[in-house]
Amino acid sequence: MSLPVFVVVMGVSGSGKTTLGRGIAERLQWRFQEGDDLHPHANVEKMSRGEPLTDEDREPWLDAIGSWLDERTLAGESAVLTCSALRRPYRDRIRAGRPGVRFCHVVVSADTLRERLEHRRGHYMPASLLPSQLATLEPLTQDEPGVVVSAEGDPARVLAEALDALGLVEGEPR
Repeated sequence: MSLPVFVVVMGVSGSGKTTLGRGIAERLQWRFQEGDDLHPHANVEKMSRGEPLTDEDREPWLDAIGSWLDERTLAGESAVLTCSALRRPYRDRIRAGRPGVRFCHVVVSADTLRERLEHRRGHYMPASLLPSQLATLEPLTQDEPGVVVSAEGDPARVLAEALDALGLVEGEPR
């Protein structure tokens, strides 16, 4: 049995993580997990009030993400997970002891982000927190396992580019 592969679709709120993550999971027939759903209630409440999370706030969330990935590893399942993963230490924590983790950093222009957040419905993260996320963001670096993909434009094109950049065809790494 080969080692499970985990694609962590990362980026700031409104970048298109969920759309791309769901697309990757559907195309590869892998399990999908919305990382925001793993936040403790206190974090959701804090963000709903427009308050940015601290590193301390994020610790239980990152632990929950790690536990979810570990469960998939034990089940031998490859999976896709969305997670802002804004800072290198968060990404290091997510991939610690998990060699199958690859990041897909989704990027879009600030104008597109603002527009998407202003029109988004049913999400607790207000557009007012975007500046704090952008200030916190540490882009994916060359020594981290992963790729950077622009999410500007047609979602089908973005999906195809992400799969190609990640080297994933029919669920298997190339």
